[in-house]
Amino acid sequence: MIAAGLALVVAIGLLQALAGWIALRRFCRQAPPTTPARPAITVLKPLHGDEPLLEAALASLCALEHPGLQIICGVQNPADPALGVLARLKSRFPAADLAVVVDATAHGANRKVANLLNMLPAANHGLLVIADSDVHVLPGYLDAIAATLALPGCGLVTMLYTGRPATRTTAALLGTAWINHVFLPGALLARALGRQDCLGATMALTRETLTAIGGLEAVSEEIADDQWLGRLVRRAGLDVRLAPAIVATTVPETTLDELWRHELRWGRTIRALEPVGFALSCLQHPLAWALLAVPLSGFAAWSLAVFLLAWALRAFAARRIDAELAAMHETLATRVPIWLLPLRDLLSMTVLLASHAGRRVEWRGHIMQTAPPSSGIPPR
Repeated sequence: MIAAGLALVVAIGLLQALAGWIALRRFCRQAPPTTPARPAITVLKPLHGDEPLLEAALASLCALEHPGLQIICGVQNPADPALGVLARLKSRFPAADLAVVVDATAHGANRKVANLLNMLPAANHGLLVIADSDVHVLPGYLDAIAATLALPGCGLVTMLYTGRPATRTTAALLGTAWINHVFLPGALLARALGRQDCLGATMALTRETLTAIGGLEAVSEEIADDQWLGRLVRRAGLDVRLAPAIVATTVPETTLDELWRHELRWGRTIRALEPVGFALSCLQHPLAWALLAVPLSGFAAWSLAVFLLAWALRAFAARRIDAELAAMHETLATRVPIWLLPLRDLLSMTVLLASHAGRRVEWRGHIMQTAPPSSGIPPR
C-alpha cells in the first residue's frame, strides 16, 4: 500500500513536469517587449576570481549595442585574477564604457552586497541592473528589462535563467539538468500561482526605488539578498515582474563534491526562507519516488513499469523544454543524457534531506549560518 501511495506521488510529479514544459512553451512564444525609449543603464557586476567562462559571460554584455550602457565590475582583492580578464576585455571592446572598482571595504556579512555597495558610487545612471558574474546575455537583454520596468506598478525586474555547463563532466550536466528541467519550469509554475520571487541572476530597479526600500544596506546581512530585495520591493507596494527573456548562467562544477556543496547551500538557504514550499518541492522528483516504490512493492512488475513510464515521461518533458529553449536561442539549451535523470532526482532528494540536518552553508570559502525556519529571524 505504501508503494501504491508512492505511485500517486510519482503521478503528481510527472504532471508537474509536463505543466512546467507547457508553461515554458507559453513563456517562450510570447510577443517580444517594446519600449519607446532606450534609457541609459548601469550594470553592476560583482566579481570574485577567474571563474570558468567568466570572459565569455562578460563579453556577451560588452558586445551589446545599447545607448548609454555603463558596465561596472567590482572586486575586493587587488590581486583578484578577475582583473586580468577585465584587462583583456578592455582591449577587445575599447568602445565599451567599462569601469573597474577595487575596494575591500566590508559592509556586512554578505560579501557580494559589500562589493555592490563599493561599486554603487561609480554608477552614472538611474536604472540599475545587478547581474551575477556568470550570466551570459543575449541581444535584447537590456531592452526587455527596460520595457518591463516601465510597466505601471513595477518596482523590480528579474529574469529566468538556464544552466550552461563549463564542461561535459557528470557534475556539470547534473547541475545543468536541475536548473533547466526543475528550477526553470518550477519558477514559471510558481509565478502562475501568484508568487513574485526575485531570481538573483538578474535584478533591475531604479535608484529611486532602491533608496525608498533602504538601499543595498538593507540586505547587507542576508545570505539570500535577492529574495530579501524582492520582499522589500513588495512591502513598498510595488511588483516584482519577470522580464520576457532568458539568460544562461555558468555551471562551473566539475566534481560531485563541488556540486553537492553548492546545492546544499541553495537548499538550506531556501529552506530558511520558505520551509513549507521547500518541503513540498520533493514532488518535483518523481523518479526518486518511483525508484523507492520498486523495493517497497517487493519488486513487483507493476512498480517496475511505473518507474520505466515515469522515466519516459520525465525524459519527454526534459526534451520538450530543451526544444523550446533552443528555439529561443541555441545557447540556452543543453541536452543532458537521459540516463542521468534518475541520478538527478536521487541527488535532489538527498540534498533536500540533508538541508534539514543543519544550518551551515559555504559561499566562496566563507562559512555562514542560516536562521532556523521557525525563528522568524532572517537568514544571515
